[in-house]
Amino acid sequence: MTNKAKCFETNKTTWNDKVKVHAKSDMYDLDAFKKEKSSLMPYELEALGDVSGKSLLHLQCHFGQDTLSWSRMGAKFTGVDLSDEGIKLAQNLNDELKLDAEFVCCNVLDTSEFVKNTFDIVFTSYGVIGWLPDLKPWGRMIAERLNKGGTFL
Repeated sequence: MTNKAKCFETNKTTWNDKVKVHAKSDMYDLDAFKKEKSSLMPYELEALGDVSGKSLLHLQCHFGQDTLSWSRMGAKFTGVDLSDEGIKLAQNLNDELKLDAEFVCCNVLDTSEFVKNTFDIVFTSYGVIGWLPDLKPWGRMIAERLNKGGTFL
């Protein structure tokens, strides 16, 4: 296994462990989220405005709270994350809340191998780029998945 592959495997293990902790934490407040509380920040909502009817790709979505919050607002959303535990919880939440998001488990740098659609908006949140060894392939993948004239936030 290459050093880069080892780093991604360690990262995946770390995030699988974080899912278990975060799902029970006050910070993520899963109970309130299940009762319609949005996990999105006011500046995110303001930046993208009305997303109803738009297609969105959420990179490094963790266990999908932001993805599902956007989905509640009428967006057709796909979330991607490295953590299989995170994606499993996201899919369970999607089913439980009867939403319409799709979730894909893969290394974010391999997104284009697993997600063939292009999107009106590609969204990622704070704290994600520090986990990546090189931003150039990440940026190329974003450009591949973003519709011409689309928005990256």
